[in-house]
Amino acid sequence: MMTIGLAACGGPVSQTLPVQPAVISPTERPYYSNAAPPAQNPVVARCNAEELQWLIGRQRSEIPVPVDVINRRVTCTTCPVTEDHRPDRVNIFYDRQTGRIQSVSCG
Repeated sequence: MMTIGLAACGGPVSQTLPVQPAVISPTERPYYSNAAPPAQNPVVARCNAEELQWLIGRQRSEIPVPVDVINRRVTCTTCPVTEDHRPDRVNIFYDRQTGRIQSVSCG
């Protein structure tokens, strides 16, 4: 069995360099969340509320049945709703007394 030894050329074998703490400005805070970080160039899904503006002033019974009911919310103007904002959702608000549609918007 043959052993070959290697010798370090000049200076100590290991050197310890001082460790400097990272400096983080208030605007460069690290992202500490279980959620995915925000996208750099988000693509905002549109709800196309302008296509349903013709409903304003009409009875809520005239609202066409959508293919995708997940992206539509129909509720009265005084009814409680969630505060979450979804740009791809169409909100149709009607007057509870008259049943007439008051507004159509995204969110």
